[in-house]
Amino acid sequence: MIRAGVLSDTHLSRPDGLFTRQVAACFADCEVIIHAGDLTGLAVLEPFGAKTVYAVCGNMCDTGVCGHLPEQMQFPLGAFTIGLTHGARLGADTENALWNLFPEADCIIYGHTHRPACQRYGQTLFLNPGSFRSTGLYGALGTFAVLEAGKELSARIASVPPIR
Repeated sequence: MIRAGVLSDTHLSRPDGLFTRQVAACFADCEVIIHAGDLTGLAVLEPFGAKTVYAVCGNMCDTGVCGHLPEQMQFPLGAFTIGLTHGARLGADTENALWNLFPEADCIIYGHTHRPACQRYGQTLFLNPGSFRSTGLYGALGTFAVLEAGKELSARIASVPPIR
C-alpha cells in the first residue's frame, strides 16, 4: 500500500512554522506528496524532506516555480496512473477538460477552486484536495486528501487540524 498526501493552494513563498507543523501532523504516514499547484515558491516543498514529491505550478506561482515545475504531469502510483494539474484556465466544464488532458489516468488530481472534491466518473477518480491554508469559504479549516494505492485506488478528504 502506498499512501500519498495531496495538497494544493498553499499560497506561500516559503514555509513558516505553522505550515511546517501542519505538514508534520497531516502527512507523517505518507511516503509520497502530491502538490496540485499554487505553492507560490519552491521553498514550500522543503518541509517534505526525503519524501517523493510530485508538484505542478499554478496560476499564482512565481516565475521561478513556473520555470522549474510543469503545468501538468502524469506519473505512476503503484499500479495506477495519476494525472496532475493545477486546473486554472480549464473553463466551466472542469471534469471534461481534465478528462481530455488525462484520458488514460486512473486518478486526476487538480486544485485551483479551493473546494475539496472526491468523486468517481466511471472508473476514474477525480480528486481536488481543496485549499491547505484555510482559505476556504467563511473561514473554513484548510483541507487536504490522502490517496491510497494498493489493490484498489481510494481517497478521502480531511481537514487540517487546528495547530498553533
